Amino acid sequence: METKYYYEEQLTEAAQALKNGKLVAFPTETVYGLGANALLPEAVKEVFLVKGRPQDNPLIVHVSSFEQMKKYVDNLHPLTEKIVKNFWPGPLTMIFEIKKGALPSIVTGGLSTAAFRMPYNKKTLKVIELAGIPIVGPSANTSGKPSPTTAEHVYHDLHGKITGIIDDGATRIGVESTVIDLSDPKRAPMILRPGAVTKEQLEAVIDGKVAIDQHLIQSTETPKSPGMKYQHYSPDTKVMMVRESDWDNAVKWAKDKQIRVGVIAGPRIAEAVRFDVAAVYMYFDDSVEAATKGLFAGLRGLDEKTLGLDLIFVEVFPEEGLGNAYMNRLKKSAGQKYFEN
Repeated sequence: METKYYYEEQLTEAAQALKNGKLVAFPTETVYGLGANALLPEAVKEVFLVKGRPQDNPLIVHVSSFEQMKKYVDNLHPLTEKIVKNFWPGPLTMIFEIKKGALPSIVTGGLSTAAFRMPYNKKTLKVIELAGIPIVGPSANTSGKPSPTTAEHVYHDLHGKITGIIDDGATRIGVESTVIDLSDPKRAPMILRPGAVTKEQLEAVIDGKVAIDQHLIQSTETPKSPGMKYQHYSPDTKVMMVRESDWDNAVKWAKDKQIRVGVIAGPRIAEAVRFDVAAVYMYFDDSVEAATKGLFAGLRGLDEKTLGLDLIFVEVFPEEGLGNAYMNRLKKSAGQKYFEN
């Protein structure tokens, strides 16, 4: 199969392909998604096969409007409209109880709930609208690897396996959406996965408390949200997190051990260590926003076989605001491992 690129003038063709059960990768403000008709079980099954993703891992359903989502939801949480008004389209996924038989069980992972998102990308919203169907959209990459933030990343992982890719350049945010559980109208919203929409932003809008799911998902437990159970975001090269105070010791340790190391960090750190390491991927600036946007691209870039790295050191940020989303992905990439002197 030859994987083609779809551009602005070919969006109708991309929409028709999706409607007919083909797999088409699409851009969002977070990462690129692997699209398939959410109403066709065979098309959705192909998504799992192409990615190598376990089928008990539920998928996010992407819609072009709040009205489209309401066709499938059984009971809206009383805060839904307020949240939608402030955060849709955008990097926020909401989980609801759905009408019986509204979506194939392969989409929901066998649960009575489903996750919905209206992405902030004009091309993708137009394609969903033209197709007239909701589309599933897990990250368009090989399962377990860093998520794709450019069409080239998608092509690297999935060329020859999917029909096409809608190209819209690099994504704006760089990590997946915040996921909140609104399935029980009587309970406060709960964040199941951190993203660009923060707890503080949600609480300001609803004028109330938002809970955070603290417990670790056990290997035998079925995840309610995508990204909660299986290993994610891991390049082939080993990743290690480095605290602010440990950079000098980390670089010296790697040199002493003759370990070929790469560094992913902002300019302040990257400039200080670049002559002492084998490779550097530098964030645009030293902000957590730049780090979040660049993390997956950095992991992919330094994982190239031609660099021959043994280890990748990555800058950490405080776990507050957007830093929660950044550190959530980084910790999974590194298997929770920090450099310890």
